Amino acid sequence: MFEFDQYLGFLLFMTVVTMGFWLMILLLTFIIPYWVTGSFFEWLNERKNKNSSK
Repeated sequence: MFEFDQYLGFLLFMTVVTMGFWLMILLLTFIIPYWVTGSFFEWLNERKNKNSSK
């Protein structure tokens, strides 16, 4: 079946894949929407301040 070093390599590979999967889930569900929403509200505030200063 597997030798011990192959088993450790497989465990390391699965750890990296799992960490990458959960990092991608975190990015897609929290960080990117938070960033887009924040930049949209910042754009709205800049637009409002620009129009009120005229």
